[in-house]
Amino acid sequence: MMRKNYYLKLAFMGMLLIVLLAFQKYTSREKENFPELKFITENTVPLNITDFDPNDLDAQQWTHLGFSEKQVSTILNYKKIVGGQFTSKEQLKKCYAISAEKFTELESFIQLPETGKDNHFEKFKSNEKKEIIVSKKFNPDGLSALEWMNMGFSEKQAEAIIKYRNYLGGSFVSKEKFKECFIISSENYSKLDPYLLLPVKTPDNFRSSGRHYALKSNIQYRSFDPNTLDLEEWKALGFSEKQAATIINYRDRNLRGSFKSLEDIKKCFVISPEKFQELSPYIKLSTNPNIVQKQETDFSKIDLNMITFKQLLEFGLDERSAGSILGFRKKLGGFITKQQILDTYNIDKDIVQKLISTCQLNTSNVPKYSLTDAPEEWLKNHPYFKYSADKIIFYRTSHFEDAKIWKILKLKPEYETRMKLYIK
Repeated sequence: MMRKNYYLKLAFMGMLLIVLLAFQKYTSREKENFPELKFITENTVPLNITDFDPNDLDAQQWTHLGFSEKQVSTILNYKKIVGGQFTSKEQLKKCYAISAEKFTELESFIQLPETGKDNHFEKFKSNEKKEIIVSKKFNPDGLSALEWMNMGFSEKQAEAIIKYRNYLGGSFVSKEKFKECFIISSENYSKLDPYLLLPVKTPDNFRSSGRHYALKSNIQYRSFDPNTLDLEEWKALGFSEKQAATIINYRDRNLRGSFKSLEDIKKCFVISPEKFQELSPYIKLSTNPNIVQKQETDFSKIDLNMITFKQLLEFGLDERSAGSILGFRKKLGGFITKQQILDTYNIDKDIVQKLISTCQLNTSNVPKYSLTDAPEEWLKNHPYFKYSADKIIFYRTSHFEDAKIWKILKLKPEYETRMKLYIK
């Protein structure tokens, strides 16, 4: 009896095993017929994408690649900032609107070299690690290329910063906007941040419009003659101080004192097309070409340590020469001899020779010190002393007479003579 029960159980187990094997075979056969599941996101690269040059794409084509409207706007703005042309995949990858994952999806289709053949962008990179020195608060809206270079940026970087500022309409507006300048690394921005005289946040009513940016305003316009407006009157029309100064300089220098037509005004790059449309109904150009007659400056009474950028332009210097002279004067704290002006870099020496022969030079307000009491910051920033500053600061801890320090320094005679111009 027990043997019979044993065989019945064994038969039952065999039948159960056969049923399970049959079920497994059936289910596995059905599974083979299921297609593979894929999840599609809004940023997935289209299946019909072909090789493309990102320089040829318009906004709609970027959208078809899976980018949002805001991302497309950022990509196109970045393209303008880097010179209107992407030169390499490496450069395109730096655009923060293109995530690492998205770039990986697109990379094999992008028709650009891996690294830029255009050394313009590479020069920016090579100088990125240069030491940036800043010691006092400043408004970046008012700095010239020379002043950016004196801070530690290369000439190319300084030009790029100013180009970006002009792109914004002549003002960085806020620290947020300043930080977006691609040429200023995170490390350098951290150094500059405490010294920036700019609002932290971008105003809520700040809007982008084409090539320039502007703040919306509720200005009450009335008829005006652009040939008679001064700085404050241009500011009252909604322009920043820097923009107003640019407009006046454009009128007085480029157009020789007056706007002749509405087209002249429209060509001024700090006046956006939208702003021009707002202003044009109220512009009343004088029909008298002599309405703006400016009295010529008597340069024989002008002090070379007080002469302004506008006066230098009036004398006949170009903007580069004028900027070089004023930048060098600022670093020195003032000129002691007229020869220093003639030795300034990037100037038209013929015109400058006439200038120094005509103008006066008052040195009474130029700061002078002894080696023992000169401020450390002054020594380190002054063009004549900065290369010997550390030695002077060290030697004067144990020597209390200038004569002894001069003797230990062992400088070339021409260097010592130049430095002594600023020693009392």
